[in-house]
Amino acid sequence: MGKPTGFLEYKREDRKYAPVEQRIKHYSEFVVPLSDAALGQQGARCMDCGIPFCHQGCPVNNIIPDWNDLVYRAEWRNALDVLHSTNNFPEFTGRICPAPCEEACTLNIDDNPVTIKTIECAIVDKGWEQGWIAPQPAAHPTGKTVAVVGSGPAGLACAQQLARAGHAVTVFEKQDRAGGLLRYGIPDFKMEKRLIDRRVEQMRQEGVTFRTGVHVGRDLPARQLLDEFDAVVLSGGAEQPRDLPVPGRELDGVHFAMRFLEQQNRRNAGDVIPPEQAISAEDKHVIVIGGGDTGSDCIGTSIRQGARSVTQIEILPKPPEHPDKGTVWPYWPNRLRTSSSQAEGVARDWCVATKELRGEGGRVKSLHAVRVEWYQDAQGRWQMKELPHETLELKADLVLLAMGFVHPVHAGLLEDLGVTRDARGNVAADTDRYQTSIPGVFAAGDMRRGQSLVVWAIREGRQAARAVDEFLMGHSELPR
Repeated sequence: MGKPTGFLEYKREDRKYAPVEQRIKHYSEFVVPLSDAALGQQGARCMDCGIPFCHQGCPVNNIIPDWNDLVYRAEWRNALDVLHSTNNFPEFTGRICPAPCEEACTLNIDDNPVTIKTIECAIVDKGWEQGWIAPQPAAHPTGKTVAVVGSGPAGLACAQQLARAGHAVTVFEKQDRAGGLLRYGIPDFKMEKRLIDRRVEQMRQEGVTFRTGVHVGRDLPARQLLDEFDAVVLSGGAEQPRDLPVPGRELDGVHFAMRFLEQQNRRNAGDVIPPEQAISAEDKHVIVIGGGDTGSDCIGTSIRQGARSVTQIEILPKPPEHPDKGTVWPYWPNRLRTSSSQAEGVARDWCVATKELRGEGGRVKSLHAVRVEWYQDAQGRWQMKELPHETLELKADLVLLAMGFVHPVHAGLLEDLGVTRDARGNVAADTDRYQTSIPGVFAAGDMRRGQSLVVWAIREGRQAARAVDEFLMGHSELPR
């Protein structure tokens, strides 16, 4: 694949970012793409490694060596066809996926993997620019109807696959616009929402009906879907956030991260946030609790809003900068990563446990914490111990809780349907049939597996679509 000696001849080159002082002044994307010639060289670096571990690293099993080779040969349209054969929305993953495929790349043994994510994004962006991406309506309708609840990446992928198989698909979304957390959780500077809009329009032309502003389980009885549709797919998110049960949690200025991020995305879309509901980091000392992607998004958004300072704290230890490739590769390593938002200016600290939030006049003013130490017990399990003499006090005018999500919201939809849940509180369904405890009701994405990546959601949406097609028709030609 690629050029046999390409990995020896060409150095790894990736997309660049616009300078920090420029990009923090707006909410648009700021990645500077590579030229076609540079991309061809990067595709040439894909070596004939015998066993392409990138296939295993990629949850949707992208056929990566093939489209790397096609880009090297400047066969862009063929590369797009190969890319779309496994991924409905590569413009999403090409922007926001953490690229486990690159961690699994054979060339990553010496920290120089092929720039797979960059090539993927370039292929699909060129496809849109050249007008190669068009609706693919089914040739023959089946007469079967499917309701998809939730329009995040799992719901969108599932709906598109089922529509192309000939089923009449209706997507129900509680928000006013389709996209789920792609729209209201991921900042525009990481992924502009026009990318969602054009895919939704493509799906409409393929026959998918979108009913936005309909909260199933509240506005519409959940069991009504069982009467009106031949199959139902639950593809909502794992939206129950992990809370912080400490004194002072009730103070004004302490918010879940998603509420903060959603408001800014709505402002960017032209919506007006009522002043009494508005959350702003402007001229504030911001504390972000949680070291993951959501916390990173809060950092970039706070900086753009004009925060006086931003500090991110994490209860876990600081990851190593250089993991032991001999014991980890080709699996996802625990290593120190610095996002584009973190590079814009944030103080980061690890092994910090929040103990109390204090305020004045009902509003948060400071965060009090203690350092912790992690150790393994006799059974090899990691345990945490507080170091009582190592305390911290941080200024805090705005505290954003970005500590992850525990499971889907149970009230409403799930409780009304009465579907069985697993030990973690997610909807119980396997990865073969994707069927819940109720016949004809399926589950996919974060609602089934818990908080995860967009690329995993797309995988589950595609696989669930095949399971639904088999359920309705007795067989399926859709890929898994």
